Amino acid sequence: MRGVKRYLLLLALNVIFIAWNVRTGSVAADGALFLEIALRIRLPRAVAACLLGGALALSGFLLQTFFANPIAGPFTLGISSGAKLTVAIAMICALERGFVLSNAVMILTAFAGSTLSMSFVLLAAGKTRRRSLLIVCGVMVGYLCAAVTDFLVTFADDANIVNLHHWSRGSFAGIGWNAVRSMAGVVIFCAALSVLLSKPMGAYQLGEAYARNMGVNLRRFRLALILLSSLLSACVTAYAGPVSFVGVAVPHLMKRLFGTARPLCMIPACFLGGGAFCLLCDLIARNAFAPAELSVSSVTAVFGAPIVISMMLSRKNERG
Repeated sequence: MRGVKRYLLLLALNVIFIAWNVRTGSVAADGALFLEIALRIRLPRAVAACLLGGALALSGFLLQTFFANPIAGPFTLGISSGAKLTVAIAMICALERGFVLSNAVMILTAFAGSTLSMSFVLLAAGKTRRRSLLIVCGVMVGYLCAAVTDFLVTFADDANIVNLHHWSRGSFAGIGWNAVRSMAGVVIFCAALSVLLSKPMGAYQLGEAYARNMGVNLRRFRLALILLSSLLSACVTAYAGPVSFVGVAVPHLMKRLFGTARPLCMIPACFLGGGAFCLLCDLIARNAFAPAELSVSSVTAVFGAPIVISMMLSRKNERG
């Protein structure tokens, strides 16, 4: 019963933050103008923040389960940065030739980049058992991809590519209903598959030997986790750019809130928690210094980084 109340609380927070995001903004309007702005600009942005925030948190939980590492996440492992690089290259090439990429092409391009980054991380994981070194490799991949992306965006020779600069820092701005429909299909599909994998995930959390004895095909299971986490983070990067710390901080908060790491409990909790977290951060990004707008990644870092630091310190104290 307590778990149901917590799910309802998270759901209520999502509804409240969506309504708050729709109601407030840098442009004051009433009547028909407000409805136009709310329905065409603010509401799709709020729904996108909810969906993509949930996707990021779920991707982080899948990665943490795969690597048995609480610091693993799309941003810390460089997966988001790899997707960002391939999307930036594709968008620059498309814009210089005078056409716009479709939603499907954007997601597939980001998926290719996230998969390449994940492959490098897996290669590093196969050569070392040290979790700290794995995270360092992911961070270095992320920095390298981010540097190349910034170089391409800065020197791209097209006036329309100026919009890429805001996207490359992380933003939910400019997302319309067509994009929301596309991302919703991908995110809901991945979330449903994650729920179906909850039983083998629970066995895997108890150790590879236990999972094997329970009949889990480890090769297929690991491949499924890799593909799902990469596709979720790719969907986020394709539309919002890299958004930091959500994939690490939210699963940690949800485990504390629910007092368990059981996948069947954590998958919906992470999805709802990630949505509420990103909606709140986007609300702050839009209104804190209006009419100027912060990147949502800057706000998520402000809230997420202290959570990750406290988590690392508490784990160290428990071991000490």
